[in-house]
Amino acid sequence: MKRNSINAALLFFAVIAGNTFAQPLTSYHARHAFLLAPSAAFDDGLLGFTNPANVAMLRQSETRFLWSTDGTKATSFNDWGLFWGMRGLGFSTQRQHRGDLAVTEYNLAGGFGSRAFALGMAYNWSTGDRAAFGREKLFTVGSIIRPSRFLSLGLIGNFSTESSNREGIAEIGIRPLGTPRLTLFADAAIQNGMSLSEAPWSAGAALQVLEGMHLVGRTFDSEAFTLGMTINFGKSGIGGQAHFDAGRDHAYNTYMIRAGGVKPSVVSSGKGKRYLAINLKGRMDYHKYVWFDKDTNRLYEVLNNIRAATADPQIGLLALNLSGMQIAPEHAWEIREALKQAQAAGKKLIIFIDNAEMTDYHLASVADKVVLDPEGMLTLQGFVLGRTYLKGTLEKMGLGFDEWRFFKYKSAMESLSRDSLSEGDREQLQDFVDDWYELVQREVCASRGLTPERFDQLIDNETLFTAESALRAHLVDTLARWSALSEVIKSFTGNALRSISANDLREQAEALQAWGEPPKIALVYGLGVCAMDEGIRARWLEKVFRDLAKNPAIKAVVFRVDSPGGDGMASDVVAAALKKCSEKKPVIVSQGQVAGSGGYWISMYGDTIVAGPNTITGSIGVIGGWIYDKGFSEKIGMTEDHVKRGAHADAGYGITLPLLGVRVPARNLTAEERDRIETLMKDFYETFVAKVAQGRGMSVAQVKDIAEGRIFSGIDGKANGLVDEVGGMLTALAIAQQRAGIDPGHEIEVVEIPASKGLFNFSPGLPGVKTQMANDPILQFIKFMSERNGQPMPLLVPGMYPE
Repeated sequence: MKRNSINAALLFFAVIAGNTFAQPLTSYHARHAFLLAPSAAFDDGLLGFTNPANVAMLRQSETRFLWSTDGTKATSFNDWGLFWGMRGLGFSTQRQHRGDLAVTEYNLAGGFGSRAFALGMAYNWSTGDRAAFGREKLFTVGSIIRPSRFLSLGLIGNFSTESSNREGIAEIGIRPLGTPRLTLFADAAIQNGMSLSEAPWSAGAALQVLEGMHLVGRTFDSEAFTLGMTINFGKSGIGGQAHFDAGRDHAYNTYMIRAGGVKPSVVSSGKGKRYLAINLKGRMDYHKYVWFDKDTNRLYEVLNNIRAATADPQIGLLALNLSGMQIAPEHAWEIREALKQAQAAGKKLIIFIDNAEMTDYHLASVADKVVLDPEGMLTLQGFVLGRTYLKGTLEKMGLGFDEWRFFKYKSAMESLSRDSLSEGDREQLQDFVDDWYELVQREVCASRGLTPERFDQLIDNETLFTAESALRAHLVDTLARWSALSEVIKSFTGNALRSISANDLREQAEALQAWGEPPKIALVYGLGVCAMDEGIRARWLEKVFRDLAKNPAIKAVVFRVDSPGGDGMASDVVAAALKKCSEKKPVIVSQGQVAGSGGYWISMYGDTIVAGPNTITGSIGVIGGWIYDKGFSEKIGMTEDHVKRGAHADAGYGITLPLLGVRVPARNLTAEERDRIETLMKDFYETFVAKVAQGRGMSVAQVKDIAEGRIFSGIDGKANGLVDEVGGMLTALAIAQQRAGIDPGHEIEVVEIPASKGLFNFSPGLPGVKTQMANDPILQFIKFMSERNGQPMPLLVPGMYPE
């Protein structure tokens, strides 16, 4: 890439150079005296005024005002410029004086690209004494190429729309240390009709003497030189430079003030002098809509905000509000673990709750101070898992159901065939609930200084706690509301800390960006039932993994699985694509609340499988069943008739329900047909087991010992070899970074796929009712089964996992 860049620069100069008979433009350096250094090398240039590609690399909106003195008198005012830019767009104006003459330039710039390559275009026009200042209307094309953190190249072409004048500028910046600590730079400008030896040039260096402070020196081919300084205070800054002429005499000064665009500050807020407040009211999910979805919190965003606060020395305290939070237990555990990391880094932690239950309190208990609303209540009942059974409902409707179950623990169809838990289902659910309960017991006791016996007593004998009784039981530390956060912090720390928003925290992190693109890790989501075009969307995921395998910018992949399984073919499509991707780069699987059955199938080829302690994993098995008409059509007054050719052609044929489009088979399977199904299902099971054995490096016998559809907690999964590490999404990302050979302290970019649910919720009609029905797990299970009646499926039924 470096050789291509040099060749492009030489070709560029060759195109620009050539004979001309027009009055030449004023020299590039004279027109842009406000520049401290070449625009591709230092401080985003003049926000697109010189090189329009600069606006593509801006992270936030920024405004700068610069002016020069008349001679060396500090209080005088001569030329000035106002420069504004945001990502992709910039507008600037500059006024220059010479005696009674003056010219005002205007510049509109646009750009696009990445941190490695950006391209921009601009239009520049002027008013006033244009001819005296050698000004013409210019169309500008600019680019910035940053192939690594050590090198930045800039190319600018100015083309007059009023004459044949053309101008080309080449810029180079070199960071020997790969950081802003030291930047060496040079540039050269050539106009048509000018030889390379005649091209004006400059060279110099920018030295970061303190965080937020740079000294800049620049010398020109004319033997003139400048000495400058910039000082930044986060979202504001000042700067200036002294200009010396060819005789080394001090000619004049330029000064700068800026606002917006966060940069590292020379003045620290002080270690531990600020706090981050995180309000978790609403539903915790993986994605949200871009617009009109303020009640959804994204799990990765919350975890990343906590991680950023942990790394920021100015933040001494985190405050979380769990009031109105809706969250899955595994997600709550991941947030709790991230908060423990913050505490280990010396951060204090305050968590507010109002009407909290077990999962809320499990998360809140990690805090140094747990704060309960004065009128709030704590409900600690323990945990329960169970099912809703529809056998009696089907009988009353005149629907028969034949369960195809050949494995002890594969119990998904019990919801349709039984009216209570089977022995195998009761055993596995109880084991999971015990692990879940003991996890919470262990962690709450460690955080709150309770004994396990005292914890059990609180659960079994007291259960409900008013604010006052929770305080007396030492379950909370004080009573207050989120609106009194500042007072609670001052009471706790003895100081009035200043708040910082999550947006400001992210902007500060972005202000430290190095040249070039950081290594990228893809975070791919496989959520919902395993199906080809809904849920995990297997067809789409297959393409995602194929594309990631071929993308050299992606150094590793984390696949986040939260799926109860479903269609075996869809599961295998994704698993095979993941396996091929893992041949090209590390693929780490992060299992969420549930990754059982088909959800485990799509996980099994990961280089490392990471699961939470209360993840539902495993359930290696297959289940099926047959719903058929057992008086249903007679009850609703419908009949069917048919002709056929083929002994089994009518299997599955029956009445079709209007509007719903669901077909109800007229008969059960014959003994011959059922025997054939049993053979197919057992073959399917053997295939599933063999693939797990291959993916996990186990023998088939070892897999069968833990298969038969049995679910496991993440803790037990780690013990039996189905899981490699107990952890969450951040654990998986750290492993992916290490497997990709990226140093732990190196900046990475996490690319989420998909990034959102879409622009906004297009659901028509009654959104609340429709959404509630769409999200109801029992209704979704019935719909899924009716569409796949008679198909063997690796599936977990709702009720087997926390929601």
